[in-house]
Amino acid sequence: MAGGLGLALPSPSLPLFLLLLLAAVTSHTAAQDNCTCPTNKMTICSQDGPGGRCQCRALGSNFEVNCSTLTSKCLLLKARMRAHKGGRALVRPSEHALVDNDGLYDPDCDHEGRFKARQCNQTSVCWCVNSVGVRRTDKGDLSLRCDELVRTHHILIDLRHRPAAGSFNHSDLDAELRRLFRERYRLRPRFLAAVHYEQPTIQIELQQNASQKAPGDVDIADAAYYFERDVKGESLFPGRGGLDVNVRGEPLLVERTLIYYLDEKPPQFSMKRLTSGLIAVIVVVVVALVAGVVVLLISNRRKTGKYKKVELKELGELRKEPSL
Repeated sequence: MAGGLGLALPSPSLPLFLLLLLAAVTSHTAAQDNCTCPTNKMTICSQDGPGGRCQCRALGSNFEVNCSTLTSKCLLLKARMRAHKGGRALVRPSEHALVDNDGLYDPDCDHEGRFKARQCNQTSVCWCVNSVGVRRTDKGDLSLRCDELVRTHHILIDLRHRPAAGSFNHSDLDAELRRLFRERYRLRPRFLAAVHYEQPTIQIELQQNASQKAPGDVDIADAAYYFERDVKGESLFPGRGGLDVNVRGEPLLVERTLIYYLDEKPPQFSMKRLTSGLIAVIVVVVVALVAGVVVLLISNRRKTGKYKKVELKELGELRKEPSL
């Protein structure tokens, strides 16, 4: 009867096809929504890659970044300069230039996103930097030559934590910081040389020679910079506000950070780089030496004057004595 009426029954495969189509559309929409860089929020991401894959480029340089690892410090500094000049509230410029006394500048990066040996900050004033981007020579003009990029192979991160209920257990603190650098910053465990602790000071040593770093390894310079931004509440990871580390349930709250960089070759600074404090100390020492010499001369002169008076007095008495 049904066939005589000419009614077409729906094909059982039609609902399945619609479900698959809906799933594909939903998956594509979700992929578009998730087109972000999980390791660098200072990027612009879009589905422009081959086959519509998510592709992210760093702000300021338009350099395509690998979001499966940390972005180089050079590209991050360029992105921060772009954010600062454009007025975008991605991160606020840091007030803490404790070791890197030149502070934030707009660096020149090479084709791999690393610092070039010579930096000029888009001006005619230039200087040489190490692989971390920290100045290691006096400033000069455009004729300044920087023959090589000297590698920083040892980084000492010196922290002071806020008072807690009690001092942290050294072993627990060591394990938590090693886990942090391994999981969040993706640094190989062998590059974290040591964690020292003497309440309230924590010291983290990162060591990595050029011969030890294999292709794909995170550079200790990048790991230290990501850590520094986390400590200062300016995390480069999307959705993170700061360090958020707990040791046995006790939050690790850092109130002071100093980072020291040791290069494979010593820096090349002249006496012109003496700080005002050191100059003041030298001036005080020189003044003290001059004052000491003056006091010594006056004292000697007074003594000499007394001796002369005594000699004249004795000579006068001899002259007054009657001759026999």
